[in-house]
Amino acid sequence: MYSQEVGIKTLVALDEQGEQLDRVEENLDQINVDMKEAEKNLTGLEKCCGLCVCPGRRQKNFEKNDKYKKAFKSNDDGVITNQPGGVRYQQDGNRGEAAKSGYIQKITGDDREDEMDENLGQVSNIVGNLKSMAMDMGNEIDTQNRQVDRINAKAESNDVRIQQANTRARDILRNC
Repeated sequence: MYSQEVGIKTLVALDEQGEQLDRVEENLDQINVDMKEAEKNLTGLEKCCGLCVCPGRRQKNFEKNDKYKKAFKSNDDGVITNQPGGVRYQQDGNRGEAAKSGYIQKITGDDREDEMDENLGQVSNIVGNLKSMAMDMGNEIDTQNRQVDRINAKAESNDVRIQQANTRARDILRNC
């Protein structure tokens, strides 16, 4: 039963970790939105008399950058590729189904053989339960690994975008 308790605690920890990753990804998306606004403001500051951008100062649209497109494409975000299993984990190892019999060949037909058969059925249920937990953990870890890859790509894209905006701001301040 200790293994089941550890498995349940691990599933809960993975769920909490997934929520944290969701928040990190949302924050990176917000940084992206904020940088879009900051770039508009920088473009306004670069304009000559507030009317048009000086020819030597025209900046490429960052959102046409390949890294940006890869990091912030919308078709991969939040897609569920595997539906969660319908198995509920119970402390007694029984998922509401009766233990199958026939795990041992009965020779004498006495109560001890029945008890051994019943015990093996319970062990089978527990092992099946642990297998289901392990598969759920594997699916959740795969999902989170894909999310971490997206987070890394977004963080790199945001970092480059912020560096470019800082360079533009320094140039504007130098030319004032």
